[in-house]
Amino acid sequence: MNTLIARPATAAVVATMLLSLSACGDSDPAPVANGRVSVAGVEVVKDQALHDMLPEQIRKAGKVRVATDVPYPPFEMYVKEGETELTGLDYDLGQALGAKLGVTFAFSPQKFDGIVPAIQAGKFDVAMSAITDNKERQKVVDFVDYSQSGSGILVGDGNPAKVTTLDDLCGRKVAVQAATNQLDLLKSHQAACSGAGKGKIDIQTFPKDSDAQLALRSGKVIAQVLTKPAAGWVAKTADSGKAFDLVEDPAAPGGYNASPNGIAVSKQLPELTDAIQKALQSLIDDGTLTKIYNKYGVPSIAVKEATKNAAVD
Repeated sequence: MNTLIARPATAAVVATMLLSLSACGDSDPAPVANGRVSVAGVEVVKDQALHDMLPEQIRKAGKVRVATDVPYPPFEMYVKEGETELTGLDYDLGQALGAKLGVTFAFSPQKFDGIVPAIQAGKFDVAMSAITDNKERQKVVDFVDYSQSGSGILVGDGNPAKVTTLDDLCGRKVAVQAATNQLDLLKSHQAACSGAGKGKIDIQTFPKDSDAQLALRSGKVIAQVLTKPAAGWVAKTADSGKAFDLVEDPAAPGGYNASPNGIAVSKQLPELTDAIQKALQSLIDDGTLTKIYNKYGVPSIAVKEATKNAAVD
């Protein structure tokens, strides 16, 4: 996971986003009167008590400086190719958090490997970029965790092969991008297939996710394994949602081998961490978070509680 999920974003997902974004409803949160913001069909209103929790410098500036690595669908995307307007799950969540806190979450593109150093240097207050919360990163930033994401299974529309779990892939042809965590997942599951008296997964590797999806479209494989957020976005947008389905395994709602993704916050701003955590919990409690995730095809990876520094490594 880049200890994210599986950066860089694949060409197929980026292409799907560019072709399909305009058909997926409001892509960019629209400001409304009195400082309120409309996100995923929900009007988010400022909570004065949460605003008062913010560090003085944030309240005076009226904004939180946010670093993000674009594109990485469905978390961060450009509304139109060649332009700078942003959209995506992280962007929408940032606008909702900002509205709840009574400040603006101002996003700026930043190369992924430079995000944490930029926070340390004081160039940004936080980062929202599908960053995996791990103990190594916790040494230099704090995390407010907002999703659990791992590997998911993409199948043809209507799920003709009746795939419901990883076990259903045993003895069958499955597509996966080479040199990914998803390939490692399939390899590690071979022992379970053998132990259950089933044939091993016939793993078909491809250089790009787009190639794997072509194989799935043509019936050369019965499924593709990729990151669950990407799988959900492709299922929602490809051919207006008529090409693929996302398999939902109740035993792995966030995906297989899921890890927490967190909003990285400067350790110099502990009050900001606390305020974001409480604002996120408010968005969970009123259902806004689920609606944002549903907009991008992955409601199952949303957390039920806003935790802090919940790394599993």
